[in-house]
Amino acid sequence: MDSRFVRATIRHLLTVIFLGICMMWIMAPTNTYKQKWKPSISKKVDSTYFGTQAPTMLIWTFPVLFVASLGSLYLHLGKNSNQDASQSDEKKHRRALWRKPVLVKGPLGIVSGIELALLIMFIALLVWSLVTYLRRLHTITPKAAAKEGVKVWEMKLFDVALWIGLTGNVCLAFLFYPVARGSSVLPLLGLTSEGSIKYHIWLGHMTMVLFTIHGICYIIDWAVTGNISEVINVLYYITTRQNLKGNISLLSFFFIFFWSSFFSLVLRLHMLKWSHSHISNVAGEIALLGGLGLWAATFPQIRRKTFELFFYAHHLYIIFVFFFILHVGIDYTFIMLPGFYLFIVDRYLRFLQSRTSVRLLSARLLPCNVVELNFAKTHGLIYNPTSIMFVNVPSISKLQWHPFTVSSNSNMEPDKLSVIIKSEGSWSTKLHQMLSSPIERLDVSIEGPYGPQSNHFLRHDTIVMVSGGSGITPFISIIRELIFRSKISQCKTPDMILIAVFKSSLELTMLDLLLPMTGSPSDLSNLKLHIEAYVTKEKEPTTDNSKRVRSILFKPLPTDKPMAPILGPNSWFWLAAIISSSFIMFLILIGIITRFYIYPRDHNKYEFSASTKAVLNVLALCVSIAATASAAVFWNKKQYSREATQVQNIEGQAPLGSPDLRAYNGDRELESLPHQSLAQATKVHYGGRPDLKSKLLSICLMA
Repeated sequence: MDSRFVRATIRHLLTVIFLGICMMWIMAPTNTYKQKWKPSISKKVDSTYFGTQAPTMLIWTFPVLFVASLGSLYLHLGKNSNQDASQSDEKKHRRALWRKPVLVKGPLGIVSGIELALLIMFIALLVWSLVTYLRRLHTITPKAAAKEGVKVWEMKLFDVALWIGLTGNVCLAFLFYPVARGSSVLPLLGLTSEGSIKYHIWLGHMTMVLFTIHGICYIIDWAVTGNISEVINVLYYITTRQNLKGNISLLSFFFIFFWSSFFSLVLRLHMLKWSHSHISNVAGEIALLGGLGLWAATFPQIRRKTFELFFYAHHLYIIFVFFFILHVGIDYTFIMLPGFYLFIVDRYLRFLQSRTSVRLLSARLLPCNVVELNFAKTHGLIYNPTSIMFVNVPSISKLQWHPFTVSSNSNMEPDKLSVIIKSEGSWSTKLHQMLSSPIERLDVSIEGPYGPQSNHFLRHDTIVMVSGGSGITPFISIIRELIFRSKISQCKTPDMILIAVFKSSLELTMLDLLLPMTGSPSDLSNLKLHIEAYVTKEKEPTTDNSKRVRSILFKPLPTDKPMAPILGPNSWFWLAAIISSSFIMFLILIGIITRFYIYPRDHNKYEFSASTKAVLNVLALCVSIAATASAAVFWNKKQYSREATQVQNIEGQAPLGSPDLRAYNGDRELESLPHQSLAQATKVHYGGRPDLKSKLLSICLMA
């Protein structure tokens, strides 16, 4: 059967399921869903194997995981299809218009038209959910409040707090999708993991705002319904009999009020309530405190000055999610679980990949404190330009992982992968210092690479690239891709204009990285490339012959492995297998636990401990993901271990890289950078910045 027909069928099926999921989110806050749809589904799926969580799994968890599995198959078939990404049609151009920036300045950063539309629709969903819940306030009558032994406004405050929490759960349900780097959901929407981080930031802020209001409303409700009258009497006695005056009186009043209210709440045991079979207040408070600690470290004032605090504080998400599950119970958790499920699968695969020390072959040290690291890789590791890779150097920090854009091209350099690192922060400065001293080997671990699924830039006739300093790195990978296509393809490659801004003349050496170490100036002969380089802090060329480009050849250990895809060349197919098989395994495990352990004690009547049930589900989930993912990784390791051995044998026979790398820690003279062919395509300007507005206008007029 034609793969295009299969992909078209899958695409239409995914569209129908996606619209169905959107409809369920719209209907979730309504009485129709609560009183008609959910009870009807519960009667049909009620069983002794899955208990009361069966309808929530069927409605919310299964459709999303089915989309993720089916989407992986869709991407797998597309990977092997012969569709030419350079071909453009009217439909692609219309889609490109939606991706053009609409907002450039502001708190949201650079936002395209489709992103703005999706953000407005999501906020509309939140408003719809909250308003739909608030419409139930008229059902709270004095008779209903008297039956509960509280006042009407107190009962309304309690319900409003609950509804705000339910609205916050909508944000939480989408929070983990953008940070699953290898997920199949993002590519289906034409997104990348690094480009989706801003969605995670937006959702994180909205989640914590709603959950904080949710917690504060409950604290106020507990304070009001507690022994607050006794606290007021104590305060009145202190302020009148002790003759407190002025600022001291005001400060003392608030101090005594705070602690009196706190002890009143504790005595009433509202904040220390851990229900056996229902909502756990203590778990919710711990989850909120963990979320607040994480949230506080994300603000720019802290994140930019103390990034390590931000990085380590972000691991509080484990406490936040775990105690959130204990707080609301596993039945309700299945609403937000799909996104977190896909994140856990991705996170565990990244963990397995990071356990291997990769084979670092060589490095180039430029005089502008820039380092190029070159790793060995297998031929099965294919990636597109502008992909990113996370690097960890245990000798610098065992916990820090830093993302860098891949500068190499998997077509031009099938045995090697390169990244470029500018020495600016403390981590990169330590790396540069280590490489500047005599060193034979460097222990490095990686995660990735991750990148776009298509070379969308090929559909343009002219590509204009604007960079500053080390920001030229992603454009290096694009230029190398076009160099490769200009050699083997008969189709016309786009014209390229690179506007690069540097601080000093030494940074012009970064242009030498446009060609790989094994490349030659003739590689640019078939390429229409024009480079405009601007040196802002110098008014005339300066040369310093004492500074040279240093090339280092490392001596890897036999245990160092070439970089390889964690799930092999058919990674999307294996991801679909992991998601589907792990969920089936989870259903089997939880079915056995429910039928033979929970149901004999509970009989689906909420008599079994909610916390114990949640912990058992979490354990079954983790075991299922770990078992299936480990099996898939182990199987693929056996398949590409032969290729890795061949790569090592080739390295032992002839060193990879340019001839100047044959000598360990050898220096080479600073060439007339850039190469002669690059020099012909380069025009250098000193003492100013480019007038981008006029340049872009002139380019448009020429086109």
